[in-house]
Amino acid sequence: MVLESILNPFFLKKRPWDMFLAGFIYSILALTLSFFVFMEGAGLLMIFLILLSVLPVLYTTIKREEELDIQYDKEIFLLKEHTKVIIFLMFLFLGITLALFLAYLVLPISVVNNIFTLQQQAIANVIQTVNQDAQVLTGNITKLSLFTNIFINNIKVLFFSLVFSFLYGVGAMFILTWNASVVATAMGILAKNELSNAAIGSGIGSILAYINISAFSFFRYMTHGLIEIAAYFVVGLAGGIISVALIKHDFKYDRVLIDTLDLILISIGFLFVAGIIEVFITPAIFS
Repeated sequence: MVLESILNPFFLKKRPWDMFLAGFIYSILALTLSFFVFMEGAGLLMIFLILLSVLPVLYTTIKREEELDIQYDKEIFLLKEHTKVIIFLMFLFLGITLALFLAYLVLPISVVNNIFTLQQQAIANVIQTVNQDAQVLTGNITKLSLFTNIFINNIKVLFFSLVFSFLYGVGAMFILTWNASVVATAMGILAKNELSNAAIGSGIGSILAYINISAFSFFRYMTHGLIEIAAYFVVGLAGGIISVALIKHDFKYDRVLIDTLDLILISIGFLFVAGIIEVFITPAIFS
C-alpha cells in the first residue's frame, strides 16, 4: 500500500518530526475522501481513514518495543526508548490536530458542519455537563471540584485507552484520533468566535490578527492538552506491549508486566499534572 510505505518505523525514533507531516497529510486526505465518498458519516469515516493510514507503522513500533522488553532488563533504558516513541506519537497527534483545525477555519460553514457534526455535539455535551454540575453546586463550582471531575473523567478515558490497546493492539489510537478531531473542533470554534468578536477587516493587519487568534486558540487547549494526550499515548503503548506479548506467547511476562505497570503509573501522573494545569494555570494565562 502507498500511504503506509511512506514511513519507516525503524527511523522514526531518530526523525520524529516526519510523523507531524504524515499526520497532517493523512488527515487532509482522509477528510477529503470521507466528505466525497460518504458525506453523511464523514466525521466518523475520517477518523477511521486516518487510523488506517498509521496502523501499520504503529503496530510495527509497538511490536519493536515489546521485543525490547524481552531483550533488556534495565527499566531506565526501556523508559528512554519508550520516550522516543511517545515523542513521535505526539508529533503525529499535532499533525492531525493542526490539519483538522485549519480545515475547520478555512472550509465553508456548510462543509464544516457536515464533517464535524459529531465533534461539535461532543463539545456541546461537555459544556452541558459542566453547566449542570455548576447548577448542582448552586453556581459556585470550586476549582477543587472541577479538578476532581476532570481527573476522574480523564482516568475513565485512560482506562478505555488501555483496554482498547490490550484488545486491539493499537486500539487506543482510535480514541486519540477522535480526541484530536474534538480538540481541533474546539480550537476552531474558539478561533471563529474570537475572529467574529474582533471584526477583522483586510490587509496585513488582518493577517497578523488571524495568526494571533489562531495561535491563541491552539495554545489555549494545548497548554494542558499535550500532557494529557501524552498520558493516553503512554498507557496505549503499555496496553499494546502486553497485547503483543500475549499474541507472541513471550513468557517473560514479569519483565513485560513491570514495564507496563510503570507506564500506567506514569500516565496517571501525567493526567494529574495536566488536570492541575487545566484548572489552575490555563485560566489564569488565557482568561
